[in-house]
Amino acid sequence: MIQIVSFIQIYQPIKRVFDFISTPENDFQWQYGTLTSAPVSGSAAGLGACFASTGHFMEYRVHSTFEVTEYEPHNQYGFRSLSGPLLSFTSYTLDIARGHTQVKLFMQANIINLMGVNETVFEKKMKKQLKENLAMLKNILELG
Repeated sequence: MIQIVSFIQIYQPIKRVFDFISTPENDFQWQYGTLTSAPVSGSAAGLGACFASTGHFMEYRVHSTFEVTEYEPHNQYGFRSLSGPLLSFTSYTLDIARGHTQVKLFMQANIINLMGVNETVFEKKMKKQLKENLAMLKNILELG
């Protein structure tokens, strides 16, 4: 099992950051390799809501379905995988600090269906990708 924690400061109001992160349709804009992400039915907002995402990771095309497990507006947004090659949980915690929004990303994952993938290599690539994702998020929200 891998666990990754990463932080970034975004100079935008906490509401704007939360609303952007918690909207699956925005994922392709700031999550490297994401091709599509959308609610499974109805809205992806709120506890128990589900969304599906398709993208690329390493040399694999990945399709997964997720359930929102944490939804506290302007504070916490989290989801867990229901299908796909990873058993994962991802959580974003937001705080206001000195004129910016502090975003903490926590991810926990187990590889369950990626044949031949070395867990150490996977963890390194995932850490790099998540840091790049947060940098893209910052860039999009601060520079428009």
